[in-house]
Amino acid sequence: MATKAMTPAERALTALNGGIPDEVPTFELEFQLAPEFFGREIIPPDFAPENYSKLSLLEKEKLIDETAEIFVHVYTELDYAIMPAYFPGWGNPDSFEWKTFVKRIRERVGNTRLLGGHGDGTFAIPDGNQMYDFAYRIADDPEGLKAEAQRMADRAIEMNKRNCEAGLDVLFLCSDYCYNSGPFLSPEMFREFITPYLAQICEAARRDGIPTIKHTDGNIMPILDQLVECKPNALHSLDPMAGVDIREIKRLVGDKVCLCGNVNCALMQTGTDEEVIESAEYCLKYGKEGGGYIFCTSNVPFRGMPPERYKLILDIWKKHRKYE
Repeated sequence: MATKAMTPAERALTALNGGIPDEVPTFELEFQLAPEFFGREIIPPDFAPENYSKLSLLEKEKLIDETAEIFVHVYTELDYAIMPAYFPGWGNPDSFEWKTFVKRIRERVGNTRLLGGHGDGTFAIPDGNQMYDFAYRIADDPEGLKAEAQRMADRAIEMNKRNCEAGLDVLFLCSDYCYNSGPFLSPEMFREFITPYLAQICEAARRDGIPTIKHTDGNIMPILDQLVECKPNALHSLDPMAGVDIREIKRLVGDKVCLCGNVNCALMQTGTDEEVIESAEYCLKYGKEGGGYIFCTSNVPFRGMPPERYKLILDIWKKHRKYE
C-alpha cells in the first residue's frame, strides 16, 4: 500500500526537525525574480505610502486580497514549502493589513504551507559608519553593549511571540555575522556579545513550538559550534563563496541541525550551466543524506540573476528531490 504523500509544510517541518521527508523541500528567504517569472512584482506599487494612504478601507481590503492571491500563486507555482512573508506591516501583529493578509493566505492554502518572517534581535555586522563606534563600545563599555543586546533580544522575543500568534509558522533569524574571511567578531567576542542572546531567541521560539532558521552569509566555520549551541532548527545559507562546504558541515553538525542552502549564487550569476548543475547536484547529494536538508540558494534569487539559472536549479531539485 502506497504511503500518502506529505504536504509541503509536513516536508519542511520534518526536515527542520532533522527527519527524512518523502521529498526534499525547498524555499528561499526572498524571491526577487517575480517580474521575470510571473510578469509582476509580488507586492504591488499601490502599497507605497503615498499611494496606499489615499485608498478607502474597501479599496485596501481589495488590494490586500489581490496581493495574497499573487503571493500564493507565486509560491505555490515555485512549490515553496515555506512562503517568505515580506508584506507591508507584517512586523506589526496587530495591524489590520497583516491580520487580513494572513487570513486571506490561510483561506487559500490552509496549513499545507508554512509562513515565515524575520525574527532576529542580535547584533549584525555594523555598516561602515557604525563599525568604529561598535568597536569602541566593546572596549569602553562592554556591559552597556551587553545590556543593549539583552534589550534587543527581549524585544525580538516579544515580537516573535505576537507575530507567531498572528500567523507566522517559522522565524528567519537574519542578522549577518560573517565576511568571506570569517565572523566580524572573534569567536571569544562572539560568545560574549551574540551567542547568549541568539540562544535566548531560539529557546523562546522552541518553547512556543516555532522553528527557527538562522541565516548568515560568509565563513561561519570559526563560530559554527556556537551557532549550533544556540539550537536553531536550521542553518542558512552555508555560503560556498566563503568556502563553506555542505559536505563538511553535514559531517560536523548534520545530526544536530537542519541545513539549508549552499547552491552557489556566484555561479548562478556568472558561471556556466554545467557549473550551476554541478553545484545543485552536489548540495542535493550531500545535503539530503540522512534527512535534515532544505534545498535553496546560498543567498536569494536576486534581481539581475539570469532567471533561466534559477529555473535550472529548480529542475535539478525536481529531478533529485525524492528520497528512495
